[in-house]
Amino acid sequence: MKLTGIYEEDKITLKTLLSIDKNFDIVLRELIIGENKCCFIFIDTFVKDEILEKIMEFLLKEDSKEAMQKKDALYFDRRFIPYVDVSLESDIDKMVTQILSGPLVLLMDGFKESILIDARTYPLRGVEEPQDDRVLRGSRDGFVETLVFNAALIRRRIRDPHLRVEITNVGNVSHSDLVLVYMDNKVDKEILEKVKKRIETIHVHALTMAQESLAEAIVPHKWYDPFPKVKFSERPDVAASNILEGRIILLLDNSPSCIILPVSFFDFFDEAQDYYSLPVIGTYLKLTRILVFLVTLFLLPLWYMSTLYIDMLPSWLMFLEITDPINIPIFFQLIIMEVGIDALKLASLYTPQSLSSSFSVIGALILGEFAIQAGWLNGEVIFYMAFVAMANFTQSSYEIGYAIKYMRVLFLILIAIFGIWGFAAGLLFLLFVMIRSDGVLGTPYMYPLIPFNAKNLKRVFIREKLHNKR
Repeated sequence: MKLTGIYEEDKITLKTLLSIDKNFDIVLRELIIGENKCCFIFIDTFVKDEILEKIMEFLLKEDSKEAMQKKDALYFDRRFIPYVDVSLESDIDKMVTQILSGPLVLLMDGFKESILIDARTYPLRGVEEPQDDRVLRGSRDGFVETLVFNAALIRRRIRDPHLRVEITNVGNVSHSDLVLVYMDNKVDKEILEKVKKRIETIHVHALTMAQESLAEAIVPHKWYDPFPKVKFSERPDVAASNILEGRIILLLDNSPSCIILPVSFFDFFDEAQDYYSLPVIGTYLKLTRILVFLVTLFLLPLWYMSTLYIDMLPSWLMFLEITDPINIPIFFQLIIMEVGIDALKLASLYTPQSLSSSFSVIGALILGEFAIQAGWLNGEVIFYMAFVAMANFTQSSYEIGYAIKYMRVLFLILIAIFGIWGFAAGLLFLLFVMIRSDGVLGTPYMYPLIPFNAKNLKRVFIREKLHNKR
């Protein structure tokens, strides 16, 4: 539906579509320039008052009255709108979407195009270090919920004309702003086209859960595969480094995280802290993280299997034997602890900060101690589960942590049913899932192991020194 150029008719159409009479925060401000009528339509809390006042001052000047007679929106824009981000629009549906997004619309009598002025401002929290991606050294800034600020944080780090920051809209109802950021001279053009096509084919009402909803919309997922196919980050330095490596970053309005595409399984072991340390320290941290990943995945299943076959163990492993009475089967104790740890995480998440220290004492001391005294749990079970729970926090990726948990519980169930053959079946299933998994854009998920690339596989384990090119 296009503007007719008949002021009253176009005004009534916009008032009806926006329900201005019912929405107190949508403002229609009318002016008379000479003998011609015009109006501003905007959301009150999204527009900077001083900019609007300045524009109105220019419009009410005597020479603007003559310009109104020309009925030329482009000339009027360039002559009398003292602002930078201005565009023309004749489609009424697009105008409504823009108004609801924040820009203000100037509608003028006799003009078949309106003037869109992007003078919006949003409620904003301060740029601060992310809670989940902390480093001992390095920058202390992080993404916020305002899209334009997040793009600026990346622009500040990459001052290259090849950097592309493209914006689009997603969601039939929410019309959420989505930005693709990439280096035009480094990105794989085939992958870039796949990303754009995936975004174009998203048909959802709204991305209610921000980046998670976007990831679910663009990632084909197999129900049995728990491993994440996209990587999230709240750090602009991490986003900038991935862009310079040829990857694509997705920034979504109202979200303090970015999505990194494409990624492989081994990318989840890369952390910013490794690169803010000396190469030898960074290598040590990488190897430690990988080792802890393996321990977190296999420690409990192997220990549980050893309790079932204690007579087959050599004498130097007999310390694994449980000497106290077992009132509840070990398998059910482990499952109770797996669920209990998640329950404690949820409880700590919703506990007021002033009570969090008291809650930690109650959870760690009272529940654990009395569970042993009451005969519900054995001390060895609590020890191994506490170690695994602590080790799980070495993974900064929330999704990888729960993928490990999913596979660990599956190992326990298979061992409880089939014994040592269950452990072998769990290993085969794990290998099947890892090998059969595809990246979000058809890229190999296990690269550089499958297909094998020795040079890039070396980088998974070794933090290389930055080479100074001359």
